Amino acid sequence: MLPARLAVLFDYPEEGWPSMDLCAQMLLQHLQSDHRQTLVASQICPQFVRRCQRIPGFANKHSAFNGDRLLNRFWDYPRYLRSQKQQFDLFHVSDHTYAQLVHVLPPERTGVYCQDIDAFRSLVEPAQEPRPAWYKALANRILTGLQQAAVIFYSTVAIRQQLEHYRLVDPARLIHAPLGIAEEFSVHPQPDLAIAGLPPQPFLLHVGSCIPRKRIDLLLEIFAGLRSRQPRLSLVKVGGDWTAAQQQQISQLGIGTSILHLHDLDRLQLAALYRQASAVLLTSQAEGFGLPIVEALACGALVVASDLPVLREVGGSAIAYCPLGDIPAWVAQLEQFLIEPALAPIAPLRQQQAEKYAWSAHAATIAQTYLNLLSDQ
Repeated sequence: MLPARLAVLFDYPEEGWPSMDLCAQMLLQHLQSDHRQTLVASQICPQFVRRCQRIPGFANKHSAFNGDRLLNRFWDYPRYLRSQKQQFDLFHVSDHTYAQLVHVLPPERTGVYCQDIDAFRSLVEPAQEPRPAWYKALANRILTGLQQAAVIFYSTVAIRQQLEHYRLVDPARLIHAPLGIAEEFSVHPQPDLAIAGLPPQPFLLHVGSCIPRKRIDLLLEIFAGLRSRQPRLSLVKVGGDWTAAQQQQISQLGIGTSILHLHDLDRLQLAALYRQASAVLLTSQAEGFGLPIVEALACGALVVASDLPVLREVGGSAIAYCPLGDIPAWVAQLEQFLIEPALAPIAPLRQQQAEKYAWSAHAATIAQTYLNLLSDQ
């Protein structure tokens, strides 16, 4: 039999979601290297079309970009798929926020990877996340696409529990496929990589966006509190763009000269930062997996994270946890580790935890699921 043809649907790279891009890239890479006898996996992503951003004198550049995002996601991508779908037997939507694409695909041969339920909070928790009617309509379009998919992959038990709690999808369609760690993330240093402006040690490291659930406000408060006790300490922030409120907070705390904000690092550079950081912080109030945790552990880094069930599931006893929002507790814990690093979880334990996650296993689960799906039809 000829190998089945699988389309892996990527996000538009212009949207700037590195973790989503990485997940799709790693899946495609391992499908092509490890499963080419049974699957021919191909990347699918149309060209991003800029319309609103080209309107002369558009008052708000952010609004113009968001307008283009919506047009590309809900108009251009579906049209492109209609012209391409005859070339494939199976379809994998690598980011659940693109699940509206299932509406133009054969749902019985399509799967979606669900990273978290943030896209649906305005529907399931309207009081906590009020949104205008047009936003809810788009969220519902995405959700109904997800619900039509034959299989829905998820990374953690915590995400499955949320999907079941809100009755978002049929539990029988759920498949556990934890994320992995790219080979660049290792305790073994690569040749020295120059990162412009990198402060001397010690420095704290945060990797991720600046969206609300990342609680960057807490990160800044924790850093300010710790720096008052450790004046030589710096903060390195990788990814995202400061909001106006975050910029104001940095100014009010007087910590701007002690922060280095980096963008567009490759994986080797990020791995080097993990290895050099005094501690990696994850101050989020919600996560679907927490990829920086396992990447940091693979590099031997000390990690301190919010005490959330999903992060305990991923980090186990290899990282330290602090109550969400308890800034004195974070400051005390981090200061203790800075003074006595030996009090942190030991290095072999960090490595053992990291070794539980592999992109090869992630891809193997997804490949077998699609082959089973095809054989059942």
